[in-house]
Amino acid sequence: MNAMPHTRGGVRRAGRGPAQRRRALAKAGALLACAALLTGCASMPDGSDVTKVGDETRTDSDPQVRVFGVQPQKNEQPMQIVSGFLEAVTSDEADYQTARKYLTGPAAHWDPFSQITVVSGGPRLTVQHNDADRLENGTTIALTADQVAVVDRKHSYTPVSATYRTSFHLTQVGGEWRIDALPDGLVLGDSDFQRIYHSVNMYYYAQLGTNPEGPAKDVLVADPVYVRRRIDPVTSSVQALLSGPSTWLQPVVDSAFPAGTTLKGQNLALDDSGRLRVPLSSTAEHASRPSCERMAAQLLFTVQDQSTGQVTSVDVERADGSSLCSMSRDRAQAYAPARVTGSGSQQYFVDDDHRLESVDPDGGTPQPVAGPFGKGQAGLGSVAVSRDEQTAAGVSTDGRTLSVAPLNASGTPKQVATSAAHSADEGFTAPSWDGLGDLWVADRDPGDPRLLMWQDGRTTEVTVPDLSNGTIEAVKVAADGVRIALLVNRDGHTTLQLGRVERSGTATAPQVSVTELRDIAPQLEDVQAASWAGESRLVVVGKQSHGVQQLQYVDTDGSAAYTPTLPGISKVSAVAAFEDQTRPLLVASDEGMFRLPEDGEWKLVSQDGTSPVYPG
Repeated sequence: MNAMPHTRGGVRRAGRGPAQRRRALAKAGALLACAALLTGCASMPDGSDVTKVGDETRTDSDPQVRVFGVQPQKNEQPMQIVSGFLEAVTSDEADYQTARKYLTGPAAHWDPFSQITVVSGGPRLTVQHNDADRLENGTTIALTADQVAVVDRKHSYTPVSATYRTSFHLTQVGGEWRIDALPDGLVLGDSDFQRIYHSVNMYYYAQLGTNPEGPAKDVLVADPVYVRRRIDPVTSSVQALLSGPSTWLQPVVDSAFPAGTTLKGQNLALDDSGRLRVPLSSTAEHASRPSCERMAAQLLFTVQDQSTGQVTSVDVERADGSSLCSMSRDRAQAYAPARVTGSGSQQYFVDDDHRLESVDPDGGTPQPVAGPFGKGQAGLGSVAVSRDEQTAAGVSTDGRTLSVAPLNASGTPKQVATSAAHSADEGFTAPSWDGLGDLWVADRDPGDPRLLMWQDGRTTEVTVPDLSNGTIEAVKVAADGVRIALLVNRDGHTTLQLGRVERSGTATAPQVSVTELRDIAPQLEDVQAASWAGESRLVVVGKQSHGVQQLQYVDTDGSAAYTPTLPGISKVSAVAAFEDQTRPLLVASDEGMFRLPEDGEWKLVSQDGTSPVYPG
């Protein structure tokens, strides 16, 4: 049975019968043929009527389903040619061979990889009439769409809310219409984008100032990108890694690969034992063994993030095939992102007596911690626990004092910062620890708003040049210390902003700034709470405009995380998650403190309590 071509879903086609509109499905290694009969056959209009392209709900999201395009048919009109081209680029062809059959002349140099414009509901096409077209026997089709994102050449996703406009010029070749001028890149409806592409993490090393040692050495940072699901994803991920980090993250990370390093050969794949062989160009052949092992660690964690099998080792090879170095999975753990994330073995919250309580992994009865914050007079309003679970930080109920204390030993809390605020709502936010031992907190005092970082007895005021007239309402720093999530209130609305942490200066006089804030939950008008829930993912509590409260995941690039819907729970005021996504969520709601085990239902932990946290 032959595979059948991809139907032009959602396109009103002129001059083509329903029997010709077909979708090709290749599933689980076998070719399955099915006819998708689309209703509605109309003649080509003379005016500039609007034609809808690709606005249907896809039913072929199964990652094993393969979709192939339809080449142009005889006597098709310009609108049909453009519609057919837009559908052909949604097929599972490595080099868009079918789509290129719609092109001629200068358009033969079309670059489909320059960027992806993601639109909502499908683009709208209209025929443009102008004198130039009539003189040259051509025609122009205009495209308009509601843009939701752009994916650049480095595969990085950026949300965009705008009207997208472009055009296609067509001419006749041998009596058949073909496109001879068009924009580089792809235009994809959001449903097609979700079907064709998926997000994977690349890994680069954090730049943490001068001479980082101890936990600050060789910290890997996740950089999410989108690659095609079914077109050699392992090779695509490695090529994306070698091309370097996203533009946004680049100032605070670096790569062990020498500049200009490329992949020698194509079609990387794990062998039966989980070994990955990666031949590199000659630019890397003189790398030292330590440098090569850092490359191998980047490769292993990047490929493991999206490979269906476990990567047991990575062999880095020279261009001539000789071995440069090898890294086993066990040895790579010295570079693992989890090294600074911690184990997250316990959850914590503040009880009604303003003490710090812990919840063990099996969800047993919460107990006050052994340290001074677990005593009767702790007076805590909010807390944070260090990644090694040896130290806790607490803000007083009046919001004016930030203290640190040992978590499991006796002692007296040490006051490390004070606020001049007149109320708890204007004082310190809940604090947050990165994996390097730095404690972060924001002071909301209207007279002196500040973002502070404390470490080993030294407090540094952090500049936030993009904050403008906004107020920081909450702080969640990533374990790697180079990314920080901020809830920023502007004009009565609170949004989730991701900032880049840039460090300079000296050990005795550090300079720290949070730069290039970007909204990573643009679909939410108001965000009440957020917590890191993966190396490039957060869980967010918020509301859309005129909507109800939602609990959902978002990725750090601003794309909606394609994960199962979280069970609903009403009136959540705070949420705690962990980078290891097998750990349960913990939320504070009007009905008490609840936890959500993996693949489970909400379970009551305590009928009271606030400020749920994991270490971090």
